[in-house]
Amino acid sequence: MATSSHTPCVILTTGEPAGIGPDVVLMAADKDWPAQLVALGDRSLLEARAHALGISIRLESFSSTEPAKPHQAGSLPLIDVPLNSSCQPGVVSEANASYVLAQLDLGIGLCTDGDGSALVTAPIHKAVINEAGIPFLGHTEYLAKATNTSTVVMMLTNGDLKVALATTHLPLAAVPAAITQPLLRGILTVLHQDLETRFGILEPAISVLGLNPHAGEAGHLGTEEMEIIAPVCGELRGCDMNVSDPLPADSAFIPAIRARTDAYLAMYHDQGLPVLKAMGFNDTVNVTLGLPLIRTSVDHGTALELAASGEADSGSLEAAIQMATSLAMQSAHA
Repeated sequence: MATSSHTPCVILTTGEPAGIGPDVVLMAADKDWPAQLVALGDRSLLEARAHALGISIRLESFSSTEPAKPHQAGSLPLIDVPLNSSCQPGVVSEANASYVLAQLDLGIGLCTDGDGSALVTAPIHKAVINEAGIPFLGHTEYLAKATNTSTVVMMLTNGDLKVALATTHLPLAAVPAAITQPLLRGILTVLHQDLETRFGILEPAISVLGLNPHAGEAGHLGTEEMEIIAPVCGELRGCDMNVSDPLPADSAFIPAIRARTDAYLAMYHDQGLPVLKAMGFNDTVNVTLGLPLIRTSVDHGTALELAASGEADSGSLEAAIQMATSLAMQSAHA
């Protein structure tokens, strides 16, 4: 087993090979960590990218039979996943779409088999995967299907601010129909449970955002709050969950409400995330709740124009590694 009771083993995908995923993984690996880091990706690609970035690092073959040990700068355990086609920084190729998904499949397998304590994913290019003929909505949906998980929750966090999403990668026009009582009941239940079990927050307080301006203005600006959202919130309060009634999103993040909130539930992707990202883009982490494994990720895209330039910022990936390590340690002591 790669994992131990003392040192977590954190699996890192390198993501889209033409983007900054390989860069930020190498930059993070150039620092010491209390967890063991194991990268998944093409050895030649990573060697070339390290050379371009001026990072001196040894890529070592990973062995799951050796005990995990804290990561030391200068070396990086690697499971070599060969590219399907040669890769030029900044230029995506449909031929490498399955290479990106092969990393994910391997990482999921390592974590579900117990050889990895947590999975941290670098950014991928969803469009090129779909253009290759592989239907793909995003990491969150892919992980749910791969682990046969019925309800997963996408939550982004930056320090004490946590924002979960009722819907993820949907066109705005499709959001109202997607907001149903069963959906909200499942999302809020998973959010509550994982705040307790993953994050160690006893009796977490969840502030729920309304869908419409002013949370519907008593039905004058929309009825979803009255007919769908509020009844679920009331039902869950009856089950001893600290869940608010739907709040107007434009004032839900004021200091007084933040002070009594452990996590927010936003109804759609761009409702709560702009607030969080504006407060600290390079420190924000994406956490997938509800899975049988720990998964964190960066909160940014592939930034193709920055690949191999040395101008990428590894802050979000490093925050994701820190979060994954903390959650793995919390899980080990639960």
